Amino acid sequence: MRVGLISLGCAKNLVDAEIMLGSLLKDGVEITNDAAKADVVIVNTCSFIDSAQEESVDTILESSEVREAKNRGQGLVVSGCLPQRFRDELPKLFPEVDAFMGIDQVANVTEIVKQAMERRKSKVQSPKSKVQSPKSNVAARLRELERDKSPDEHEKAEALRGTEKFGKTKTSVTHLTQPATRNTPPASLIANRQSPILEVHARPTYIPDFGTPRFRLTPRHFAYVKIAEGCNHPCSFCIIPRMRGSHRSRTQADVVAEAKALLADGVKELNLISQDSTYYGLDLRANHSRAISSPEKFSAAAKSLPADSTTICSLLRELNSLRGDFWIRLLYTHPAHWTDELVQTIAECPKVARYVDIPLQHIHGNMLERMRRETSRQYIVDLLAKIRAGVPGIALRTTFIVGFPGETEACFDDLLGFIGETKFERLGVFAYSKEDGTRAGAMAGQISDKVKQRRRELAMAAQHKVAVAVAESFVGRTLNVLVEGEASAKQLQQANVSSWEHGFIRDADAHTAQLKGRYLIARGEADAPDIDGRVYIRGKLSVGGFARVKILGHTDYDLIAEPAK
Repeated sequence: MRVGLISLGCAKNLVDAEIMLGSLLKDGVEITNDAAKADVVIVNTCSFIDSAQEESVDTILESSEVREAKNRGQGLVVSGCLPQRFRDELPKLFPEVDAFMGIDQVANVTEIVKQAMERRKSKVQSPKSKVQSPKSNVAARLRELERDKSPDEHEKAEALRGTEKFGKTKTSVTHLTQPATRNTPPASLIANRQSPILEVHARPTYIPDFGTPRFRLTPRHFAYVKIAEGCNHPCSFCIIPRMRGSHRSRTQADVVAEAKALLADGVKELNLISQDSTYYGLDLRANHSRAISSPEKFSAAAKSLPADSTTICSLLRELNSLRGDFWIRLLYTHPAHWTDELVQTIAECPKVARYVDIPLQHIHGNMLERMRRETSRQYIVDLLAKIRAGVPGIALRTTFIVGFPGETEACFDDLLGFIGETKFERLGVFAYSKEDGTRAGAMAGQISDKVKQRRRELAMAAQHKVAVAVAESFVGRTLNVLVEGEASAKQLQQANVSSWEHGFIRDADAHTAQLKGRYLIARGEADAPDIDGRVYIRGKLSVGGFARVKILGHTDYDLIAEPAK
């Protein structure tokens, strides 16, 4: 049996894909990169914002079209966030799909793949037909379903923060077709071989663990380590807690065991990821309450922990103590959950990269309140000053949302001024994506796409001035970099990296004429994989390891270097 997999979305979704591939390989399944030759194709979807959801819909339907043209016996499985968000509706919208699976099922993928193949066999004999789902109709229908969906008793005022019952709800529907009611006998539905397989829990509880097989899709020299799953924050613009469930941390021993195995396999950079990495470990305390999202409540809860408790600080310190030459990169930190201890921990751990990802989303007080970010402008200003003072030379990455409902010109001008004053080393900007089913989606004061895009361009223009100055400040310095490989002609021509997840898309650089000939591509401590800048090196160095380089020049966002003598 041969399986092909297409993974969409963020690094957290990529780890789920790696777990699925590892489970398949353990069970003797062959993995193929040629979708036309696969017995089953899995599309691991994202549904974070509209553009990601549309990409998922496109990929599902394109996969179905390829199957109809080249391999009608091929099974099609859809996994990830889209089934989690539209669990009951997708089988109606995608009759082309043979099985839908949720987050809780990633380690059980082999059995679902086998079931999808069996189901597909019953349809192969039917007359050949065209794909039934026009792409635009599906995307529009998904938006309608989310907009018209009535919240259940657990999705009201405290839904995103999480009540005890909400966080423990678990409903599994296996082999059921869509119009079924709770009173429909399962046996009669299982007998219907034409109905899609549906294995999706309403509130996922799965947490990755070291014992689960995993096949890495990243280069050998770096890896993503998912330290937790889910989120407890009440952000008004975000659908993630409804899709991914409440925050749940892996045990520290399990994370460290995975880190040791990765380092033994040649990994030089451990990228710690979750929905909220600064909350790590707080849910492991006895009788924990999830309603501690605000800085005051979180700080009080953190200070009351026993000395031997698991926190992001205890994890960083233990990882830092492991043998070897490697970086630890901390991604996805929430500003409300920073503590003095975390600043001190980063400063005292030399293997922790001088870099943090801390999405702020806005700075104007009214916008922060409407976004339910639980932080004030003054709190953010004080926090950034504390981090920079406590960890000299640290690179701060953040993201902002422009065009949020109710954002006035004055609010936006305040944000522009803050960008110019604060001078973030790395910054990305989202144009607000209206997500039905969220508080923000129902807010008054929605802003036109034209205005949102104009504001995004202005914000990125303000950051462009900062970025050029930041790049210029590196010229003449010697840096430690992680060499990733030889730069392609396309990379040298564009000298850019784009990522929808952080909304950071760089234009072709006017100075790329400097980048001619053969160059190696590397990253410094200030550059996370895929989302930040690069260092282009003229010279010979070993790939997959660290090297010292001298910075000779820069483009708007990237650095140009040679091996240090």
